[in-house]
Amino acid sequence: MTEGKSVLFVCLGNICRSPLAEAVFAHMVKERKLEGKITRIDSAGTGGYHIGEEPDDRSVAICRKHGVPINSTCRQLETVDFHEFDVIVGMDNQNMSNMERVRPKGSKAKVALFGSYGDGKVIQDPYYGGASGFEKTYQQCVAYSEGLLADLGFPNDTPKDGNKL
Repeated sequence: MTEGKSVLFVCLGNICRSPLAEAVFAHMVKERKLEGKITRIDSAGTGGYHIGEEPDDRSVAICRKHGVPINSTCRQLETVDFHEFDVIVGMDNQNMSNMERVRPKGSKAKVALFGSYGDGKVIQDPYYGGASGFEKTYQQCVAYSEGLLADLGFPNDTPKDGNKL
């Protein structure tokens, strides 16, 4: 039996973008009944600013608005993550640079910009902005999660009208 895939979402503080991405991706995995194929989903920050805290209230609110459960505790990226996760995605170019700086040689993780699974754009940090920034972040997470799932071999087989193919 093959071991399931594992995905880690990374931003600066692990309080806004990465827990939101983790929640959206986990929700899609559950909705598509892929829990046995994608067995570990987590998030982390490159900085240790919010270790042990819950996600930003605005990330929680946007997830609730869209019916997506969110339940994570902020943690910092560790070198062992590069050996334990199959895919590690960063939200922006600074996150990517920070991850590459601490990435150990010979690690197994594929490291990619989350936006590379969609339109190639970065997910801007909504922390200092209003609710509209969190909505945009949510929408990007949905689109990029679709692309990531397809890259992992699990494309969406449900057309836009909602009927199964």
